[in-house]
Amino acid sequence: MADNKDYYQVLGVSKSATADEIKKAYRKLALQHHPDRNKGDKTAEEKFKEVTKAYEVLSDPQKKQTYDQFGAAAFEQGGPTGQGPFGGFGQQQGPFTYTYTTGGGGGGFDFGGFSDPFEIFEQFFGGGSPFGRQRREVYSLRINFMEAVKGTQKKVNLGGKIQTIKIPAGVDEGSRIRFGEADVVLSVEPDKRFRRQGYDIVSDYELSFPEAALGTQIEVETVEGKVKLKIPQGTQPETLIRLRGKGVVHVHGSGHGDHYVHIKITVPKNLSSKQKEILKEFQGSKKSGWF
Repeated sequence: MADNKDYYQVLGVSKSATADEIKKAYRKLALQHHPDRNKGDKTAEEKFKEVTKAYEVLSDPQKKQTYDQFGAAAFEQGGPTGQGPFGGFGQQQGPFTYTYTTGGGGGGFDFGGFSDPFEIFEQFFGGGSPFGRQRREVYSLRINFMEAVKGTQKKVNLGGKIQTIKIPAGVDEGSRIRFGEADVVLSVEPDKRFRRQGYDIVSDYELSFPEAALGTQIEVETVEGKVKLKIPQGTQPETLIRLRGKGVVHVHGSGHGDHYVHIKITVPKNLSSKQKEILKEFQGSKKSGWF
């Protein structure tokens, strides 16, 4: 039977969504509807299979192009592609249907950034897997914010033996690193200068009222170093100014997130008599229609 569902709607993304947006949407829905978190709920199980199938197609550029041209019928038996569902090697293991190609031929499914179909369970459920894989030892490691952004090396005690583990740039709170027969789960200390949202960074910058009204040039600290930024005149409170590519490097691939400068306007508490007169004059000019 043909699948008439719109894969973009299934993942809740638009047709213009980027690969990262598609991946993020899949991870969120897979975690929400996974059968291990909704035991006995057939609806959740079907939804999990549905979002997994949609992601497999939309995450592959060639399959996505075929889907955009022919729709889901292209991936049914006897469809325009001449292949079976997904054109790959299908498996059913318990409640989780997946397609997985070994050998690095480019035809496999990347499982939302996980290197194989087992990792999704280890990321979501703390090492448990319905495939019967032997349980791995899990260790926790705390690193600071910039170590997570830039990557680092740490000496850790694994099973009584001191070893050096390499932490790649771009990891975040809860990231899991495989190291031999063990898994290391990361905890990241917050930074008072920056707030992280995925691969994007947000920082606050306070402007005085004259600076916001007249415009100015400021120097902003980012994880990539200091950047000069022109503030246009008439900038309003709560404005977000984007610095493209000045965020966190993507841990699973090339590219960076962005840095957003969150503008706050400082209102002075104590004004001189002259300053008060100037503001009153400005307020009166607005009422008379000068501006």
